Amino acid sequence: MTIYIDPPIWPGHGHLWSHLISDRSYQELHDFAARIGIPRRGFERDHYDVIAERYAAALAEGAQPVSSREIVVLLTEAGLRRRRQSRLAQY
Repeated sequence: MTIYIDPPIWPGHGHLWSHLISDRSYQELHDFAARIGIPRRGFERDHYDVIAERYAAALAEGAQPVSSREIVVLLTEAGLRRRRQSRLAQY
């Protein structure tokens, strides 16, 4: 089991955020997020958005720190990358 997290550098809603991913399965990711108190509503397509204040908890639980670019590569290599649909594709 490997869970990865990038640095909390992404601004939004008055906070900085990280992305938390698994290179194995979404279920592994959901289980890990639940253990560190991240609500399911934080899951977006293929990752959890994690507020900066929870970053240390993710590392303490065993998440491996990686760059934001590595997050995309790891998801893609694992076949777990889900791209955002364009608005035109939704119609």
